[in-house]
Amino acid sequence: MADVDFSVEGHVAKVHLNRPQGLNAITQEMDDLLFGAWQRINADPDIWAVILSAEGEKSFCIGADVSGGAERKTRMALGGGLTGIGGPLVTCKKPMVAAVQGFCVGGGFELAMCADIIVAADTAQFGLPETKVGIIGECGVVHRAIRQLPHHIALQLILTGERIKADQAFHYGLVNEVVSYADLAEAADKWAAKLNAASPLAVQAAKAAVLGRAGHPLEVALMSRFEEIEQYAETEDKKEGERAGVERRKPVWTGR
Repeated sequence: MADVDFSVEGHVAKVHLNRPQGLNAITQEMDDLLFGAWQRINADPDIWAVILSAEGEKSFCIGADVSGGAERKTRMALGGGLTGIGGPLVTCKKPMVAAVQGFCVGGGFELAMCADIIVAADTAQFGLPETKVGIIGECGVVHRAIRQLPHHIALQLILTGERIKADQAFHYGLVNEVVSYADLAEAADKWAAKLNAASPLAVQAAKAAVLGRAGHPLEVALMSRFEEIEQYAETEDKKEGERAGVERRKPVWTGR
């Protein structure tokens, strides 16, 4: 088995970190495999949602693997560019669910924050250990943390290196649901099913619009036109939604 497993079940792509002996730290090979996964997911119209998960109860991901010394110059960035650390940012166009357990720290924490929905096992711990061990560099994780957590809680994690547990993360709105580790995979599947019950193209257009103006003032966002939304207006799914409303039935989406 590869250190990153990729599979598709129905309309759901499953990306699974499979290096529990290394606490799922991202190696150079895993970086390439992840980049390939994101590219395939973005290009395949039959993939409507993504579940990112990891093997082993102890750790979701502890970030980049630094045991091999200096990074290669051609490195796409942690997670194949999904996080944008040290390389080009690759945006996953499809809605993503992260299923998190155990240690979710450093770059692994950022990888989880790249998801749209986070489901956490009650074993999960989220943290930024960089300053505690005297390391600070291409630290995109701090910029996501300050945007996804209350200001002082984010700075607590950034400046002290402390971790917060799953129930605290839920309290602060970082995660959507906390379940037992035994129920984690099932919970992620249920969230993917919820996402796929909606029009996949409408979901993708909405995500693009939200992320495209997230860093802008509200006035700018309200005055913006979004290509993805305009394109959706001409799709078969848009027409199917209208037909289903008239006929008072559930729509049958095709992603076209």
